[in-house]
Amino acid sequence: MEPMKLDILAISAHPDDIELSCSGTLIAHKSLGYTTGILDLTEGEMSTRGTPEIRQKESVEASQIMGISIRENLGLSDAKFDLSFENQLRVIKVLRKYRPEIILANAPYDRHPDHVRAAQLIEEAVFKSGLVKIETEDEKGSQTPWRPKKVYHYIQSVSLEPDFICNISAHMEQKMAAIRVFKSQFFDPKSNEPDTYISNPDFLKLIEARSREWGHRIGVSYGEGFVQRQSLGVKSLFDLV
Repeated sequence: MEPMKLDILAISAHPDDIELSCSGTLIAHKSLGYTTGILDLTEGEMSTRGTPEIRQKESVEASQIMGISIRENLGLSDAKFDLSFENQLRVIKVLRKYRPEIILANAPYDRHPDHVRAAQLIEEAVFKSGLVKIETEDEKGSQTPWRPKKVYHYIQSVSLEPDFICNISAHMEQKMAAIRVFKSQFFDPKSNEPDTYISNPDFLKLIEARSREWGHRIGVSYGEGFVQRQSLGVKSLFDLV
């Protein structure tokens, strides 16, 4: 049986990157009939709070809320993974397995070095996944080259100026529900674990406030911003909102 072909694959350095940054966009496109999935590069084992086992359980629950079709974890070393060709090949195998049309990737500039490095790793893998002379195999044999049409970078801690904004107004409640599943990472008055940058109770308020601001820019209630390295094109002026 052939693996499911995805329309959109969101790739992240850590479990919860997607939920915080572009889960509303995944949910919105799922509601339109597109197939969506997530690839986490690491298990987030270097996080101050929680454990990989807890993060895995949280990821499963968040995935159910988002309604995604697949979620995989490459198990790269958190805070230690590099841009080696070996790591690129591991991402390439997933790209050729699910053949996504669009990739959502970590921010190209951010507070966390892993996010920036992940953005680079993803971009290199996307390009090289289309090269015929780079050969990969899965359990069924040789894989066919595949290059997604577009890579869009979601915005994370650093408030980059978005190139475009996706309307998530109808799905903001689901987005916040998916985020709150990660109780090990965010504010929990019952937790005795150390405080972190994202466990501050004001952090989730920031996520909501930023979504409100981006939504306001395009005349809706909530939005998610993205940046990209290539110019955007439209078929007609009526495609713009």
